[in-house]
Amino acid sequence: MSDTISTVKELLDFIGLPDQPFSWSTGMEMGNEGRRRKIVSTFSPIDGSRLADVQFVSPESYEIVLKSACNAFDYWRTVPAPKRGDIVRQIGNEFRANKELLATLVTCETGKIYQEAMGEVQEMIDICDYAVGLSRQLHGFTMHSERPEHQMYEQYHPLGVVGIITAFNFPVAVWGWNAMIAAVCGDVTIWKPSNKVPLTALACFAIIAKVLKENEVPGGVFNLLIGDEETGKLLSYDSRIHLISATGSVRMGKSVAMAVASRLGKVLLELGGNNAIIVTPNANLGMAVRAALFGAVGTAGQRCTTTRRLIVHGLVYEAFKEQLVDACQSLKIGHPLRPETHLGPLIDHDAVRNFEKALSQIKREGGEIIYGGEILKGEEFKSGTYVKPAIVEAENHFDIVQAETFAPILYLIQYDGEVEDAIRLQNGVRQGLSSAIFTRDLRESEIFLSAAGSDCGIANVNIGTSGAEIGGAFGGEKDTGGGREAGSDAWKAYMRRQTNTINYSGDLPLAQGIIFDV
Repeated sequence: MSDTISTVKELLDFIGLPDQPFSWSTGMEMGNEGRRRKIVSTFSPIDGSRLADVQFVSPESYEIVLKSACNAFDYWRTVPAPKRGDIVRQIGNEFRANKELLATLVTCETGKIYQEAMGEVQEMIDICDYAVGLSRQLHGFTMHSERPEHQMYEQYHPLGVVGIITAFNFPVAVWGWNAMIAAVCGDVTIWKPSNKVPLTALACFAIIAKVLKENEVPGGVFNLLIGDEETGKLLSYDSRIHLISATGSVRMGKSVAMAVASRLGKVLLELGGNNAIIVTPNANLGMAVRAALFGAVGTAGQRCTTTRRLIVHGLVYEAFKEQLVDACQSLKIGHPLRPETHLGPLIDHDAVRNFEKALSQIKREGGEIIYGGEILKGEEFKSGTYVKPAIVEAENHFDIVQAETFAPILYLIQYDGEVEDAIRLQNGVRQGLSSAIFTRDLRESEIFLSAAGSDCGIANVNIGTSGAEIGGAFGGEKDTGGGREAGSDAWKAYMRRQTNTINYSGDLPLAQGIIFDV
């Protein structure tokens, strides 16, 4: 038995998961009909070991979960928001108590290094804390009526059933962003995680089961469906689901958006990124190199906020390139649970093939690989999923540069004009998630942040493109989908808005001065 399998089995035993993971509606097994479900195996990218056989949800079980969720909403929306917040507070405490073991499971299942996995679990804890405070701040608005002795205001009510579709690269945090905010807003949630990482999802539900039981939260408030694309389609076309929050590829997002639009539902999309860092002649090059390196290799280049393009001024281009290559040579690639490791494996062999295809296309289009790009061999890398990050000199208009490759490939692009020229290059892609500029020139930073500057949902100065805090709204424009999650006023996506007018006079005046006497 491999070390990875032993570690995972110990974690699952400690958490209390059953030998055969199942589709779950707040602790409710779906019964014997589960034998007819599709069963797939899940593997660790660390060493290729088979971690578990996972049952996919059947259409019959799907119906049970949906009916349970709809029934639970009738109860949950009547619970006072601060009371809902207190349950989320307790859930956050359970995650805090189980942080290390959950992070270890995230690492074993995704391959991301332990430090990043710890950060992801902390992000879920942070959003719980944020949601607790939010539960007492779901504010509406008041405004003045044009009619005498009338009052007008707006308030927000729970939306309903929220479907959450998440990707493999952040197997717990993105669910937390959605589920905890939705919970304090009075919604019930149905989570369909990536079928590449089902164990962390099951672990999260096992961890919160104690809180739900102690607080007598009925089944159906938090729901989990393990499935494939067909399960995602069921959720997307189901008119009982009021909002679909989907994180993943642009292709997936367009499919979800079309399905939900066909029934006039609501969507919250967090899709692809093709993020750039601009390095001007006024930059602190050392800071820029460190930011670019973490941005490029964090989660093995498999983040939506991964730094994929470096747009560097010609006056500092050669010096920056030399420092960047030197920094890459110090990267330690290996087992992601080792504390010294900077970079673990890609998620699977399909990801490795996409890495290879991208590098082949780079060469055909005229780009030059100046560092890395190899598939690593040897006993430590026997899974075949470890690669050396690639640094490529390229042009922004190359087709491969315009696309998002979910792998550690960093494109070096030179510009020679003003900061406005660099911004045009940065904006010259279909995606619009995250962006950054390194400069000590106030004018350059302000131009970058102006209405004529970065067209991305996230724009940073002197920090990288990756590593957003939960206090701000997270999301992007263009092919990124336009959604916003986590902080600021992102909570409004999970609620329905209602305008109220109250007439406390003895008359019935009409708006706009209309006279209608009968």
